[in-house]
Amino acid sequence: MKKHILTVDDETEILEVLMQVFTTEGYRVSTASSASEARKIVQADPPDLIITDLQLEDEDGLQLVEQLKELRPGTPVILLTGMLFDPNVVEKSLSKRVSGYISKTSPLKDLVQEVRRHIGS
Repeated sequence: MKKHILTVDDETEILEVLMQVFTTEGYRVSTASSASEARKIVQADPPDLIITDLQLEDEDGLQLVEQLKELRPGTPVILLTGMLFDPNVVEKSLSKRVSGYISKTSPLKDLVQEVRRHIGS
């Protein structure tokens, strides 16, 4: 059975690229363009891994991470964001909330590797 990835981003283009990349890699992919949509998917069709943007139009991405972790405590969450962070700050402040952090400017192969590291292929 294919591993299920939920991608959350308010940019349609990002969701489309992630859907294409991870479907091609052999994963089953669900997309959500809002925090409320993401919560519904997590409850109805629990993913093996969640990739979410930090800055969502309808809600703070970190609040969403907290809520999703309450719904699915063991599910790895990768934060995907266009904001630049000092890696040391990310490690200290986000490491207890998220399983990984990838910049939107990173090559897609880095994100694929991070996903494989958490849930395999």
